[in-house]
Amino acid sequence: MTGRSASPTGTEAASESGSAHALRLIEFPRVLELVSECATSGLGAERVAALRPLTHREAVDEALSTTDDMITFLLRTSAWAPPPIPDLRPALRRLTIEGSILEETALRDMAILLSSSRRARQEIRRRSDDFRRVGALAEGLIVREREEERLERSIDATGEIADAASPALGRLRRQMRSERSSLVERLGRFAAQLPDRFRVPDASVTLRSGRYCVPIRREGRSRVGGIVHDESASSQTLFVEPPLAIEPMNRIRELELAERREVQRVLAELTELLRPLSAALSRSLEALAELDALFARARFALEHGGARPAIGPPSARGPYVVRRAYHPILRAVDERAVPFDLEIASDESVLLVSGPNAGGKTVLLKALGLISAMAQSGIVPPVGEGTSLPVFSSFFAIMGDEQSIEASLSTFSAQIGYLREILDRSDGRSLVLIDEIGSSTDPEEGAALASAALLRLAGQAALTAVSTHLGDLKLLAGEDARIVNASLQFDPNTLRPTYRLLRDRPGRSYALEICERLGIAADVLEAARSRLSREARALETVLAELEKRGLEAERQQGALEAERRDLVVERQRLTERYAAAERREAELDGRERELEREGRRRAEKYLLDARKEVEGAIARLSTRMTDAMATLSSASRQERQRVFEESRSARTEARRAVERTLDALRQKASEVSQTEDLGTSAMPPPALEVGDRVRLPSLGGVGRLLELEKDRAVVELRGVRITLAPGDLRAGGETEETAGEGRRSGSMWVPVLEAASEVDLRGLRADELEAALLPVLDAAIHADLPSLRIIHGKGTGALRECVQALLAKDARVRGYRLGTQGEGGSGVTIVDLSERE
Repeated sequence: MTGRSASPTGTEAASESGSAHALRLIEFPRVLELVSECATSGLGAERVAALRPLTHREAVDEALSTTDDMITFLLRTSAWAPPPIPDLRPALRRLTIEGSILEETALRDMAILLSSSRRARQEIRRRSDDFRRVGALAEGLIVREREEERLERSIDATGEIADAASPALGRLRRQMRSERSSLVERLGRFAAQLPDRFRVPDASVTLRSGRYCVPIRREGRSRVGGIVHDESASSQTLFVEPPLAIEPMNRIRELELAERREVQRVLAELTELLRPLSAALSRSLEALAELDALFARARFALEHGGARPAIGPPSARGPYVVRRAYHPILRAVDERAVPFDLEIASDESVLLVSGPNAGGKTVLLKALGLISAMAQSGIVPPVGEGTSLPVFSSFFAIMGDEQSIEASLSTFSAQIGYLREILDRSDGRSLVLIDEIGSSTDPEEGAALASAALLRLAGQAALTAVSTHLGDLKLLAGEDARIVNASLQFDPNTLRPTYRLLRDRPGRSYALEICERLGIAADVLEAARSRLSREARALETVLAELEKRGLEAERQQGALEAERRDLVVERQRLTERYAAAERREAELDGRERELEREGRRRAEKYLLDARKEVEGAIARLSTRMTDAMATLSSASRQERQRVFEESRSARTEARRAVERTLDALRQKASEVSQTEDLGTSAMPPPALEVGDRVRLPSLGGVGRLLELEKDRAVVELRGVRITLAPGDLRAGGETEETAGEGRRSGSMWVPVLEAASEVDLRGLRADELEAALLPVLDAAIHADLPSLRIIHGKGTGALRECVQALLAKDARVRGYRLGTQGEGGSGVTIVDLSERE
């Protein structure tokens, strides 16, 4: 089903005799005109103008679904629009005639059609999985790139046959240009050599009757000779083809004839190239026109607003519900149009709208008809979410003064003629709209006729909407539950309409009040009021009281709504303040963590400086020992003892240098910790017991508590025993990634590592290796251990290689080797930390 199916065909179209008249009265053609303005081509606009309401629920639902598909497609591809669509219907009909030859402009448009079809098909098919209905339209588009390329090469943008259309044509045109250029040059020289008395000043070679001529004075005719082709307005100048130009012009003329024959041959060849494609080209043109019409429907909905309405059950007796609905024409031309809501239940079938003149009653009736007609034509009407419409098979309307002088019909007679047709032809799927029912005749008789007709239509038509000023009709709702009163609100203070639709409330006519405002004498108005019947005065009094109470209720509702809005604003303000406070807290947390990271970076820097100091001291020691060793072989025992004491003194000095550096680090770390404090009090040491798993925020890890005293704690972290302050521990066994995220306060302690002769690195990643191994190596060297056993496991050998690479770069390591069979084999590296003798 495509958008084309929204046009009337066979039994699918609504009853033309009644519906066509009704659609004209409610201005449906004007709505189609507004929609067609969104099309990009004349063919697309024609398709829109030909739309008529569909009468089957499935067809209406499919048409609206197709429009909805295109709306979503345009929202996702906002820059897309249908490509150029030439009107090739006459040319395509001619193409079906054997032996016919298309003109240059028609062939140019055929090239445009092929190009547009190819581009549209490619652009739509890329997204056809998401837009099945739009993609189905693209399937009818032709793609023939060879023929498209040939036409574009043969026809230029102006619709002329191009030189590249054929080799012969190109050759002929090159010869013609050469001959013409040569002849114009010769004639220019000839004119310049003429005597001044024959020559026309500032004259140039010109064309007359398709021949090149030279302008000369009349008196030079006999001297120049040749053929006269024209003369000037004053008859003093002749345009002469001199004898020297006759033969070249004849050659040019022969070339022109040959060119014409070749052009005709090319046109015939191109026409024959397209003739087998005539049916496919026609289908493609139809599909492009449908795409453009669908584009217009979708674009209209996007520009003027609207939500796809739900389509009710097959029976038109279903509920009629519109939310935030607008008159389509008013919505398109005036953004200040007032929306209305209306709900007619399944067991209600007549809407009786009353109220003063110029209050919007007729506009409302037309809006009801237009909304249904648009939806049933596949056009999304200007309604809000929650709208649900039945499907009407026929539309009937009586509106305005339809008197006919030619048929000798008065306004009342014309209305009665249409009312008779409505009573005879409407059924359970008909929408009936009647403006000012029972008017144009005696009010009492008109009210009686209108009442009888409405009671008949209440059980015959699907929905009847009428407007009236007759007071008796307003009482019908109390007699028959199928009839519903409604009015359009009128402000009694300003005597101006507000156009708000009020269901279940009849409206006053305000005739005498409006007359008073317009200056009718007070005594006349008082006399008029006195002549009103008792029933009429009572009805007006009741309606006025209802109106007063209604306005008061609306004022109270408005006050409550304003209070609710104020509460919403206050809640929003508090929510924003709360969000701002949360953002501030998050910023402070982020700042605290940044300060902590900065402290760690500073501590790391001091550790590195300490290591450099140690390595410098050891390097100095090694140099002195090397120098001393050179003399040991021949020295006396006393001399060797002296060297040994000096070596011991140097080692002691190195240790002291390390201790001084570490003392400085502890002092600096304490200063860093104080700068990180954001004003929070120091966290008391947690309640811990030996054996608990604890977090070490300063080191970013999780370990096991081995010893706990008042001012010191020993923790095993990755096989290394570390001494820290109890306040630097946190309870909990989270992962190492999350262990360092908590807040930390108090002093930052530099860990004192207890020396161990063995460290287990199994399970660590290569990037974790250095942080785990170097502190253990420092502690072992600091404690003068002779060796260190590093357990890294066998595995792939990657961890072993990383360990040995770190050891090779450390000048303090005398040597290393893999373990023996009894020591752990290739899963262990033994580090030699002994001093060189």
